[in-house]
Amino acid sequence: MTIHIGAEKADIAPTVLMPGDPYRAKWAAETFLTDTRCINQVRGMLGFTGTWNGHPVTIQGSGMGMPSLSIYANELIKDFDAQTLIRIGSCGGMQKHVGIRDVILAMTASTLSTPSRGIFKELNFAPCADYGLLAAAHAASKSKGVPTHVGGIYSSDVFYDERPDLNEQMVRHGILGVEMEAAELYNLAARHGRRALAVLTVSDHLITHEALPAEDREKSFGDMVEIALQAAFAPAG
Repeated sequence: MTIHIGAEKADIAPTVLMPGDPYRAKWAAETFLTDTRCINQVRGMLGFTGTWNGHPVTIQGSGMGMPSLSIYANELIKDFDAQTLIRIGSCGGMQKHVGIRDVILAMTASTLSTPSRGIFKELNFAPCADYGLLAAAHAASKSKGVPTHVGGIYSSDVFYDERPDLNEQMVRHGILGVEMEAAELYNLAARHGRRALAVLTVSDHLITHEALPAEDREKSFGDMVEIALQAAFAPAG
């Protein structure tokens, strides 16, 4: 057990999916895993372990923002020896060709700062996804016929952003979408030699101001979870 994860080491699988919302973790575990059991309830940040196609999988909520994700990812890696960590979550689209319900596979994650900034000091480290996971997720999305975009995203420190000038520059430089966690996940994976990827569903759009209706979210988020699971257990190419 750790301060934030009340599970025994054997309760956590080597592959962990990390949605921000603990209730999305519950929904994903009940929908996609078999023999599911709750392995964490500390501070209401629910975690579940079960099996998918015979493979053990843990789905652990991470909370909102990089500091919260950093807590859970650090403990999962250091104390439970998690090897593959995949963020599954929503994001805001930032390019006109990126549509609502589309999936974004984050190849890189730009940010103003992360909890790792104190380590890097003056270095602008470029955190990126594990290529094997990225390629497998792209293949899985194509097989499902899900509109998918691969490229850079922006991990923001704030939800209520008041920097339209910064957003304009990110759009200009091809950033596909904005969320709040992936950059720190990629930093930690690089530091500890683990595999990481962010698979994101576009739920709203900063340019067109469209938003995914609540009743349509479950199906769209389901595609994202299936892509993440297929990528995690794809044969090495």
